Amino acid sequence: MKVINVQVDGLEAAVANGFYDWLAEHDADVVCVQNLKAKEYQLSDAVVYPDHFNAYFFDGEPDNYSGVAILTRDMPKAIMTGLAFEACDRYGRYIQADFDQVSIGSVLFPIEDEHNTLEDKLAFQQQFIEHLKKTKRKRREFIFAGFFGVAHKSVDIADWKAAQNTSGFLPEEQAFMDQVTGPLEFVDAFREANFGENQFTWWPDEESARRNQNGWRLDYQICTPELRQYIVDAKVFRDPICGQHGATMIEYEID
Repeated sequence: MKVINVQVDGLEAAVANGFYDWLAEHDADVVCVQNLKAKEYQLSDAVVYPDHFNAYFFDGEPDNYSGVAILTRDMPKAIMTGLAFEACDRYGRYIQADFDQVSIGSVLFPIEDEHNTLEDKLAFQQQFIEHLKKTKRKRREFIFAGFFGVAHKSVDIADWKAAQNTSGFLPEEQAFMDQVTGPLEFVDAFREANFGENQFTWWPDEESARRNQNGWRLDYQICTPELRQYIVDAKVFRDPICGQHGATMIEYEID
């Protein structure tokens, strides 16, 4: 199973720029998409009904803001939206597809913007931790794929020394990721198969993206511990389909 996640910064524009054509080249089974910047009814039919995929959407309340989607080649057993707390559900930040062996969630964490402060972002992180604790009690495997908005370690950011007081690499944000991959025992799936440097998924501008400079790895797939043994490959793509954002693809040896 190949799982791709990408923050598209506007799905309609990304598709017009060749996003769906790009997906067809990479043979993904599940695609987790974040920051649609449109409600489902505002998207064109070509976006809502992609070739070879079943597409499911979860809208945020504000216009031109947030929203997530999940595209699946096989029909899922069920689709779930939201995480039962307002900061997630009001802004359309989570959608999950359930399959026989695994559930896969597309998640979009907030950043500091006109709708959210740093305190809102940190609060969301803690509420997500509470959800992960509940997840551990369930008898199935999970992959949470999406934009976390945090560079976990110094290897995940080009200039970590200069960014220590910058949102996205603050000590309390690193501590959040430490907790997820430490006491909670979830796995950073990408780093199980790819230990390389300069593996970035966001750049401050398109020129930096083309040159692979000044990047941050802000997008993750975290999975339950049992899936660790099934991770066989991981890579990031700098294809200029989504402006400042790149895609993450991880292959799992599961059906």
